[in-house]
Parts: sequence; structure tokens; C-alpha cells
Amino acid sequence: MSKKFPDYIPPTKIAYISGRPAALHLRKCKLVLEREEGQSSEYIFDQNNIAIGAMEDNDLVIEDDTASRYHCRIYQDENSYLLQDLGSTNGTFINRVRIKEAYLKPGCTVTVGKTDIKFQSLDERVEITPSTREAFGSIVGKSLRMREIFGILEKIAPTGVTVVIEGETGTGKEVVARTVHECSKRAKGPFVVFDCGAVPENLIESELFGHEKGSFTGAIMARQGLFEMAQGGTIFLDELGELNLDLQPKLLRALEQREIRRVGSNKPIKVDVRVIAATNRNLEDEVRAGRFREDLFYRLSVVRVVLPPVRERKEDLPLLVKHFLRSAAFNKEGAGRVRIKGISRDALDCLMSYRWPGNVRELLNVIERACSFAETEYIQPEDLPEHISGIGIIQRRAAPAAPTAESDLDAIEATSGATSDAHPMTSMPAPISIGHAKAFKEAKEEWISHFERDYIANLLRKNESNISHAAKEAEIDRKYFRKLMKKYAVDTQGAEKEEDDDE
Repeated sequence: MSKKFPDYIPPTKIAYISGRPAALHLRKCKLVLEREEGQSSEYIFDQNNIAIGAMEDNDLVIEDDTASRYHCRIYQDENSYLLQDLGSTNGTFINRVRIKEAYLKPGCTVTVGKTDIKFQSLDERVEITPSTREAFGSIVGKSLRMREIFGILEKIAPTGVTVVIEGETGTGKEVVARTVHECSKRAKGPFVVFDCGAVPENLIESELFGHEKGSFTGAIMARQGLFEMAQGGTIFLDELGELNLDLQPKLLRALEQREIRRVGSNKPIKVDVRVIAATNRNLEDEVRAGRFREDLFYRLSVVRVVLPPVRERKEDLPLLVKHFLRSAAFNKEGAGRVRIKGISRDALDCLMSYRWPGNVRELLNVIERACSFAETEYIQPEDLPEHISGIGIIQRRAAPAAPTAESDLDAIEATSGATSDAHPMTSMPAPISIGHAKAFKEAKEEWISHFERDYIANLLRKNESNISHAAKEAEIDRKYFRKLMKKYAVDTQGAEKEEDDDE
């Protein structure tokens, strides 16, 4: 039977109208197992690959002596389903015609051994409406963007679809991935994290897929890879855009075939793993630049979720601060009692006027620092880093401060304010002279400009003009570091050379 004229089956994806998520198309299929005694059993699958055979680790187990251990598989093409025989002894048939590989038409009968299986495609369209909740698992937010994301996650978490989470550094991509896992049917299975940018390229394949003894120098024993360790659960591939082009076909095989091969072995190992990936790069741009495989991009991008930066969801700041104060270990005392109860209005105004280039991760660090500095039950502006509070470097309070109007977070109204571009640091430059006639915003921006220029220049000198090393030490993206260099006209000639050498 040839691979011609497949019935179009909409893929799982999010439909957007005017840039906003409107509906989620969930591609599913139903397999009806016809038994000899006249009974039948129905199975519904939403995954990309369905393994069929007599072994118990198949998705659909056939209790038939004439079925091979791994008989055949059904997998999703871009807009259809295909059936592939896996070298079975007695063959695989569609409507009594033996096939090697063929498209499946809804209503057709697949025969495995002596067992007939009716195939039906299901296209479920689910309207996406902003959630009414202000939290989904460990994710908090009440802005429209976040509530739309909650609406998407509520629908996709219980399924097995592959998810790509996009967003700037520090927006909470791992928190989203872990929450999706915890709200899925795999919640009792392992959640394994792999940072593609933190492992040397020559070790990535061994880390992901494992290796056999003697497969390379130093391989003194066989070792499982992370895909095997994640069996029955979820593997989270962080910074996917950093994955070497040579390794991408092997990841594609793991997604399509649901099997991996250890380094130094020809034996395939079946894996039952959900893949969630994250990146701060634009993968479409990476595909166009030839740094990311197009087929892997489409296989991964079943559902793409884009997390907004904090500067685009300022109304969530009070909620995030309250969440950190209530749940973070750094604010807990004996018997789980919180030490810092809230934040003053003045301190919250400082947070609202800051740009947050480090996003939620930076906010968490700032709140942890403020809790360690706070002398009352409420965070004050002087407890915040000076580049956020706008207060110059001053001595800590020697005497009790004058009473300040304080409010619990529940009573705080979020307001937006002026923004500035800065990176959080605990080591500040010497204070500059600021005339009293200047407005607060103007004085604050002047102070921040001095800080950023001196900080970038000093860090480059410390790292011998190597931009990559300086950006890594600053914990900011290299492109953003270069942007700051250009902004303050920091000499880049030596830095350019060092960066090229480092690459």
C-alpha cells in the first residue's frame, strides 16, 4: 500500500487571532481493539508515537501469539498518521493489504497477527480563555498574559504533547516545565533536567543517551543516560538552542522513534519520556541561520509557550513578592512562621519603577537580600539594592527610623512607573554628586548610568577584555553585555579579539 493521498489531520497546535491565543487543536487518535469473543476495548492516544506489540513496554499491548514483540508503530506526520511495520514475523496489514509503511485513513482496519484494530482520528478544538486563577502550580500572576498562559497549560499539561517554552533569561521556564510535569499523568515519574549549554559538547551525547564500557577513553563502566533515567516521566532540555548541530538528529530520533542508543552500542533502548524544552533564543531565526535543524524544530514545536518578561507584567509584582515572602525558605523561622510579613508602599514603588533585566530570578534575589537587611516586619526602600531604591550609599540606620506607613501585600495596589536599564549587583560604585534640584527619576537614571559604565569597564578589565567570560560572571546574556558596552562606548577592540579566540 503506497503512501499517497493521506487524509488531512490538523496537528496539535495553538491557533492565534490578532496575536492572542484563541484555541488549542489537540490531535488524538482512537484505537479500537477487536477481540475474538466479540468484545472490544478503546484506547485514546495524544502522543506522537504509538508502539504496538506483544511486549509489556508497548503503548498498546497485543495479547496474541502471532504478534511480534515490537510489531509496528503509528506515528504522526505533519498533518497525518502513518503506520510502519517494525520487521514483524507475520506482517502488518491495512484493510487486509500487507504494508511496510503507509498512511492511515480514519475508519480503516489494522491487522496485527490475528488481531484487528480499528483506527479513528480525533480532532479536539478547545477554546482558550484567560484563566480566572492567579496561580497555576508554582507559577503566579494575574496579568492577562499570564492568565492566558494558565489557560494553555491547563489544557496541555494532562496530555503527552511536546512543549517548547520560550522567554528571556530568568522568566521562570524551568518552573513552568516542572509545573507541567506535576500536573500531568507522569507526575509520579521522574523530572530530569539537562542544561544543554552547561555541559561540554563532547560529553552531551553520553549525558543524554548513556554509554557502554570502553566506548571512549575514561568510560570504565556502562552508564545510563538522562533519557533512560527519565523513563516514565519528563526530561527538561534547558537552553535547547545551544545543542550542537551534530547531536540534533539523535534527539530527533529519540522523539520520533521513542528509542535511544548508548554511545558505543548498536542496540536500541525503548524510552517512554515526555520532552519539554526551553530556550531564550528564537529557534525560527536559528533554523534560518542553519544552526538548528528544521525537522527537529517542527517536531519539538508541537506547542510553544512564550513567557513575558517582568517589565511587560508589572502588575504581577505585588503578587510575586507576596508569593516569595510566604513560600521561600529564606523567610521562614521555626514552625514555618514567616519573618518578614510584607513590603511598604514606598519600597513597592521602587520595585515598580525598575526595569528588571534579570526578570523573576533577579526579583527573587532582591527579595532575599531585602529580607536579610530588613530590621522591621516590612521591607523598606533602604533594604533594597541602591540601584533599585535610588538611595545613595548610606550607612545603615543607627537609630530607629521614623514611623512609616506600611501595608500588607494584600492591600497594595500595583501601579506602573518609570523604568531603567540595570543589572543587579551587591557591589556598588562610589556615590556620585547629585544636586538636590534634580527630580528623583533624573537623579536615579544618572546614578544608574555611572554604575553600569563603571561596572562593565571594571569587569572587562578583570577578565582581560574577554566578553564571554565577563558576561558569564555578570550572569547576563552576552548580547545584552555587548549592548551595554556600545551604550557607554566601552572600548571593544581587545574584547572582540579575545571573544573570537574564546570561541
